[in-house]
Amino acid sequence: MPSDDFIDLLKLLIRAPSVVGAEHSFFRVLQRELEERGAKVTWYEGLLVAQGSDPFSTMFSAHIDRHGLVCTGPNEFQYAAFVSANRTDLLNNSVSEELMSKVTERFNHEEIYAYEPWSGVYRGKGTIKSSYVCEFRNNLIFETEGLEGVVAGTPIAFKDQLHIVDNRLEGQLDNVISAAALVHLFDHGFKGTAFFTAQEEAGKSWRYLLEWFRRFGGSTNRLFVVDTSPFPNLDAANEQLLVLREKDANATFNKDSTKLLEELCEKNNISYLYKNRYVENENAKRAEQGLQPSSLGSTELGRIIAASNGLVDGTTIQIPTIGYHTMHESAAVESVDAFLDMLKVVSNI
Repeated sequence: MPSDDFIDLLKLLIRAPSVVGAEHSFFRVLQRELEERGAKVTWYEGLLVAQGSDPFSTMFSAHIDRHGLVCTGPNEFQYAAFVSANRTDLLNNSVSEELMSKVTERFNHEEIYAYEPWSGVYRGKGTIKSSYVCEFRNNLIFETEGLEGVVAGTPIAFKDQLHIVDNRLEGQLDNVISAAALVHLFDHGFKGTAFFTAQEEAGKSWRYLLEWFRRFGGSTNRLFVVDTSPFPNLDAANEQLLVLREKDANATFNKDSTKLLEELCEKNNISYLYKNRYVENENAKRAEQGLQPSSLGSTELGRIIAASNGLVDGTTIQIPTIGYHTMHESAAVESVDAFLDMLKVVSNI
């Protein structure tokens, strides 16, 4: 079981809202927690940077945005990730119908609350009654109760708490659990750099990160991006403690860094799986059934590698979960322990 200190930190962070596109108030919470642990904290647009005494020794990155809604008019609420992506072509299929149809039923009857994006001040609570895809706006529209007085531009977070059920941590874990892990590292004398990025769920976070590396990066910008990784069921998630990747849909990851993680897993008896190989194997089965292949996924790291022309490279460490992008995403306690241990080993703590 992770330490009480980590669990208490995760409970605190998961209660603090961080809807994609309205993460400022969460950055303030992170800043306090990091500075209390001795980190030097600097804010940039879409990015919080926490540094120890040897910033380039190890570099981790975690996105801190979570899914939620945003008020777009009188008693009108849309899915924040799709609004934050700033689509200018609202009538085409820039957001896949498949993704939207998956999301429509996911949040019905969930409790929600409005907050001020800068301060995090509470602005009232409500409930999601139903949701549907609007063919004219090509976005998810949510019908709610209790937030009739909220003005346009107000973010709406899901009411969330951490639960521990059957040796699994449960809540809206993506990706607050990774953020908590990076803050927790500073409790153990972490000397490197931890990046906390905004708007990953809208596909924007890599831009903020790349800007930092263009201004301040060194000659060896080896980055470890930490996140959760979804699996279709409990058996598939429990097959391994950690998830590694050799590539995503955008780029091939750094081979040396990926190999290092594999060797560290072997040395520390941590079971692992390469997600890209898993997806390719599943796609072979899908092809036999005449089904369309699944994507390898588009990650923050793949985007930044593809766009940086060699300036930034690295690999990823992920926690296998089920219930992806819901209030009930869950991760095995053993996986979280292995994840925390791996971060410490990589950091030479």
